[in-house]
Amino acid sequence: MGFKRYAEAIWQGDLQAGKGSMSTPQSGLFAGQNYSFKTRFGDEKGTNPEELLAAAHAGCFSMALSAVLGKSGFTPDRIETRAEATMEPGMDPGPTITGVHLIVSARVPGLTPEQFQQIAEAAKAGCVISRALSVPVSLTATLQG
Repeated sequence: MGFKRYAEAIWQGDLQAGKGSMSTPQSGLFAGQNYSFKTRFGDEKGTNPEELLAAAHAGCFSMALSAVLGKSGFTPDRIETRAEATMEPGMDPGPTITGVHLIVSARVPGLTPEQFQQIAEAAKAGCVISRALSVPVSLTATLQG
């Protein structure tokens, strides 16, 4: 049986002058984290959806890599992953994430560079977030009176 993870967002106002907050009630990691047009497209302090997607992808890939390494008989000392989500602002119907680049560095005793490349590719293909980036998105919309 499957399970759900969730986060919540509240937005008030128009796109450019409005402000919002995002929370992760299940984990309690953050509550009421500021986000706005300026945190997304400018340099105001706060987060944005693309940053959170990149964080989720980096974390998921690191775990997937550890799993594939383990299945191959290797135990990593350390895995460091950076996920760079590229967003193009001028696309139709609007800003679009056009790709995510994973940059990984790991210390794995006994592993050759060739083995590492092969295992890293398998981890990328098996990573839940990598696969989620190409799935359909469903919607339930309710207009409050």
